[in-house]
Amino acid sequence: MIKPPKITDLTENQCTPLVIDLYEVIEFQREQIQQLKDEIARLKGEKPKPDIKPSKLDKSTEERAKEKKSDGKRPGSTKKKKTRNLEIHESKKIAPDIIPEGSRFKGYNDYVVQDMIIQAHNTVYRIEQWQTPDGKYISGKLPVGIACGHFGTSLCSFILYLYYQSHVTQPLIHEQLREIGIDISVGQVNRIITEGKEACHAEKKEILRAGLEVSGHINVDDTGARHKGKNGYCTHIGNEWFAWFESTDSKSRINFLKLLRAGDTDFIIIPEALDYMAAQGLGKNVIELLATSQAARFQNGEQWEAHLAALEITEKRHVRIATEGALIGSLIDQGLNMDLVIVSDDAGQFNVLKHALCWVHAERTIHKLVGFNEKQLKALEKARSEIWDFYADLKKYREFPDQTKKTELEYRFDEIFDTKTGFATLDLALKRIHKNKEELLLVLDRPDIPLHNNLSETDIRDYVKKRKISGSTRSDTGRCCRDTFATLKKTCRKLNISFWQYIKDRLSGENAIPFLPDLIRLQAQQPIA
Repeated sequence: MIKPPKITDLTENQCTPLVIDLYEVIEFQREQIQQLKDEIARLKGEKPKPDIKPSKLDKSTEERAKEKKSDGKRPGSTKKKKTRNLEIHESKKIAPDIIPEGSRFKGYNDYVVQDMIIQAHNTVYRIEQWQTPDGKYISGKLPVGIACGHFGTSLCSFILYLYYQSHVTQPLIHEQLREIGIDISVGQVNRIITEGKEACHAEKKEILRAGLEVSGHINVDDTGARHKGKNGYCTHIGNEWFAWFESTDSKSRINFLKLLRAGDTDFIIIPEALDYMAAQGLGKNVIELLATSQAARFQNGEQWEAHLAALEITEKRHVRIATEGALIGSLIDQGLNMDLVIVSDDAGQFNVLKHALCWVHAERTIHKLVGFNEKQLKALEKARSEIWDFYADLKKYREFPDQTKKTELEYRFDEIFDTKTGFATLDLALKRIHKNKEELLLVLDRPDIPLHNNLSETDIRDYVKKRKISGSTRSDTGRCCRDTFATLKKTCRKLNISFWQYIKDRLSGENAIPFLPDLIRLQAQQPIA
């Protein structure tokens, strides 16, 4: 196959507009062909073409030096006293083999060795049986911490930690326990992982309520989550105080609004709901039908669908918009903060209420472009440089908001994204970003919101790892537990709570660690450092 010459190798006379356009088409088709080849390789079980990043060794000494800290040390290399805060469980004295006569004792030189004990530890509870004078029998009671039947709290906590925190599969957990000396079946491992977690599910449900109650913004994202052999989706909602996951069969806007209700099931028609329907282009005659009907509150989806059918509202688009409006009415009735900002990567289902866009995702449309001559390369480099300079100034503005600076940034935004560079593809990308001006510059009115959606991307990555290792869920209980423990684990991390200690605390029934929703509310009351 003969490859066309690089456009940089052509002479200036050869770089006509037609040649440049043809090279753009060739480059686009080359990318498409490679993507199709990679997909065929994945379907065959083979590896696609690797994405090899450029080596940092190509950088100059000066560039590498800039990446280091001012003290010349790499990040994380600072020395610290490793044993200062360790709890010492056992102390052993070691004397020299031979102590010459007349020697004087000069104290100890401590040498700390960290270790752990991993072995089976079986306990027999000999429950006394007594017969009272009236012929009745009474027995002793097991300790409160025996909550997992014939398996102790530490063992059950260990299994849950391995599965939900360390992403170890059930067969490997079973194999490890058997090798340690635990007599346990595969089915029992599964039951410990998925059954009897009602208290955890209830706490997870309240985490979302508390998070929405105290938050000024939330980051949202979703990812694939197959269930029972069918495609499904897991939605993440969270911020710096909490993370919440829920898997469903849909990722529509209706589904997202239902999740924001935090377990409630009602649909309500109020003036704000009708205003939303009108803004979405629902016909006046349909809005009048909903506004003049006597019923305004419906306890569940069945009642709402029956109401729409009675009003003869059956067209799919009309049903969708009316349902979205009724869900927004339900959220307002529950007291949801209408100033809550939803930060997303521009997925349509999240574009409700006050919506802000991620700058990192917006800039990707520019980052993906390829220049085919020196003029285009310079235009692309200039546009990206201006965008990231503007982004840096937005970060400074968040720290020190100022009305004069706000006006200047709004003007600069138009100046950057209204520019005509002569590079057609770049101009279209800039124009597309400019259409989202209101959502990208919402930070000027709300400096408390983040400029990107990296938090949600990071939180949901852990869920994706679990999905890749253990595959899809096969039971409703399993799916529910995966969502619940992903929520509890991430929320514990954000509240600086050991997930291991949390599991042991809840299984033992001690509840020494406070209710997580209460900690979220308390965290929100703390002054910002």
